[in-house]
Amino acid sequence: MLKFGLFSLSAPAIRGEEAHVSRVMDTELNQDEYLALRDSVKFIGVTEGFKDVQSCFGTSEGGTPAGFRRDFIMESDGVLRVDLKRDISRDKNGIPRPTKLLFSADSADPYEVAPISPLIANLTCNPGIIYDLFINNPKANVGNKFKTRDEVIAEIARVLGPGCDVSVEFNNPFEDDFAKLLDEAEKFREILTKYRIVIKVPHTGAVTPENVEQLLSGDKKLGVGYEDIKTHEALRGHRLALKLHEHGFRINFTLMFEPYQTQLALQARPYFINTFLRHRLLHSTKIKEYIDAYDATKNRAHLEALRAYFVSNDYYPPSKAETDLTEALRLGRDLLKYRHFNCDEGRDGLDGMRHNLRVLRNCNLPDTRLIVCSMDGPYNYPDIDKLLCEPEFQDMHHKVVVTAPPDYLARFTSTNQVTSYQRRFMSAAKGQS
Repeated sequence: MLKFGLFSLSAPAIRGEEAHVSRVMDTELNQDEYLALRDSVKFIGVTEGFKDVQSCFGTSEGGTPAGFRRDFIMESDGVLRVDLKRDISRDKNGIPRPTKLLFSADSADPYEVAPISPLIANLTCNPGIIYDLFINNPKANVGNKFKTRDEVIAEIARVLGPGCDVSVEFNNPFEDDFAKLLDEAEKFREILTKYRIVIKVPHTGAVTPENVEQLLSGDKKLGVGYEDIKTHEALRGHRLALKLHEHGFRINFTLMFEPYQTQLALQARPYFINTFLRHRLLHSTKIKEYIDAYDATKNRAHLEALRAYFVSNDYYPPSKAETDLTEALRLGRDLLKYRHFNCDEGRDGLDGMRHNLRVLRNCNLPDTRLIVCSMDGPYNYPDIDKLLCEPEFQDMHHKVVVTAPPDYLARFTSTNQVTSYQRRFMSAAKGQS
């Protein structure tokens, strides 16, 4: 099989750009590209964007940094220019990562991230991860070395290198002054560079600037239910995402728990959307237990427990703690029906992921990916792995990013037989060199 590269065109570099062009002369061309270009290319150069990327992340040993795709621009004067476009599916020198499916980590612990950094294409962190799990956790933040969020993000950026996006979240997404949020976003961009920064924008539901303090004091319960929402507040995240998009930021639209959130979220032109798994699956399992117990016994105590469960998990506000039990039963049955929890579509908790992949297949946002997040237990990740092998979704691997704490992903690198075989191998070798 014949192989072609930019070097096959035998065209000289534009004067003054020789050092840049030398980095990409190994770029492969297919036969059609070679035949189309060989008689028309007089010089090879690079774009200003190419130079800017190299200025940010220049690789001293040559080549181009991870996280960028090499594109061609043919100019009318016979100059073929090479551009670098952000693409986290690419490794160093524009080579595709080993799989179309990408991995991410949920962590703000640089020590935890370091071992997995060569394997991931994104990292997600929020204030809870940054402050509770790392900065204010002496077991993680050894010696209290890191004292501020910016210090943590800067170190994470150093550990990850150029090929990995970093999704960060505002400390207060309920800030009404967009100029303040923009200043915070610009600080993120300064630390991470414009190429790696992704801003996490959450759905806020019935939580507003006026009632958010209810979540921080007393019983920490919101006075209204998640469905008691005003149009202006319901679309707070969508408006913020669009404003940030207009300022050149890529958006990770987060807190997406139900599939019905997806189509409207896509109107905000996000770079990432999300499917949250763990809590939704746990809730469905518990709701089904209460309903099955009631159906088997007709004991209303099971419905009382179901109603209390709805209050404790914010389906009902405290003001609805005495909701009629038949209404609580109806809500439980409706949730299980919507979540397809009694059939193959959803009993694994992945009906939302299936729905969102179908939506992405038909949307007009070619660069938008689905982050599958909030995993737990022995089955979430293996079930995702099996789902992606289903015939319907084999063409959608390039749209999926699987994210979890590094120690959760690490669980699925091994099996019991690894131990058994290592015992045999090590016993046979007996430490011989």
